[in-house]
Amino acid sequence: MCYDRIMTEGERLAWVTFSAFPLIGPKRFKVLKDYFGSAGKAWEAKEEKLLEIGFSEKLVDNFIKFRQDFDLSSYLLRLGRLKIRTLISEDKEYPENLKRTDDAPFLLYIIGEILPQDSLSLGVVGTRKITAYGKQVTENLVTDLTVSGLTIISGLAYGVDSVAHSSALQNGGRTIGVWAGGLDTVWDGFRRNLVEKIIKSGQGAIISEFPLGFHPNRSTFPQRNRIIAGLSLGVLVTEASEDSGSIITANFAQKQGRPIFAVPGPITSILSKGTADLIKKGAGLVYNVGDILGELDIKSKIKYQKSKMILPENKEEKLILDLLENETKHIDEIARETGMESAKVSSLLTLMEMKGKIKNLGGMVYALFR
Repeated sequence: MCYDRIMTEGERLAWVTFSAFPLIGPKRFKVLKDYFGSAGKAWEAKEEKLLEIGFSEKLVDNFIKFRQDFDLSSYLLRLGRLKIRTLISEDKEYPENLKRTDDAPFLLYIIGEILPQDSLSLGVVGTRKITAYGKQVTENLVTDLTVSGLTIISGLAYGVDSVAHSSALQNGGRTIGVWAGGLDTVWDGFRRNLVEKIIKSGQGAIISEFPLGFHPNRSTFPQRNRIIAGLSLGVLVTEASEDSGSIITANFAQKQGRPIFAVPGPITSILSKGTADLIKKGAGLVYNVGDILGELDIKSKIKYQKSKMILPENKEEKLILDLLENETKHIDEIARETGMESAKVSSLLTLMEMKGKIKNLGGMVYALFR
């Protein structure tokens, strides 16, 4: 198929109208377009012709009713008010990584910008019930991936997804969030602040294949996960239980022949089970970002930068940095193991956090800021 050909405005609008009907996905759309020769002709097809190609009576009845009721002008006005653009799979700007996958969406809804450099990207996913350990490794790895030039792809969920998006932005990198419903529903709940940060930063995009007004449900999250995998050169799972949705994302990546990476975790945590199972099945074990860049074989295209060394300014800071070198510590543990007064430790930790040497992971648990 030639992706450079000029498409008429009417044909392009036919792609949009089909995308607004949730029962027509990529496979059915391809059947329609191939049979009738264009989306425009398929949109206007008679009922008997639609039945001829093997669509059920129920599907055809639903489509005919939708076609009669759908107001394209109002739909386009809503897209415009929400600053949502559309990309069809024949556009030059359509992400190349995704275009090369099976069952790629025939149309994407987008807020923000997808740039050519986003082809160097990694999916970062994991549990919604993130632990202090999971938060630390996700932040550390995303920081190094970001400064190495990779765009971070994730699913705008609680936990690992949110940490991945936020860490990318905090380090001046790009990030793309994939949503499991219409983009007019992405602003609901906790997600609003995250979406606003991504859009206002000018360093990323929010995308979906679902039409306006379509709310996420149990079946749409796996569909979202295939897009995360499709946009990415590989998928990193930082922390996950064995039944985590992130395992589905990893499976999609594997089906597309793209590498899977997993971070080993404490064997006492149920949230290490998913990543442990992935490693057993052949996923790349990740100790640092070099394990990912080496496997992807893209070191020649990007510059891998290690995090800056963290140097103490006095003996008290050195004691704390030494304690946090290989693990996180609660403030009470730090006080006990350094032998310093709690008030002194609290003051030191506050100052060291302001200097960017350590970070509070929540609940007064501290880690090095790598």
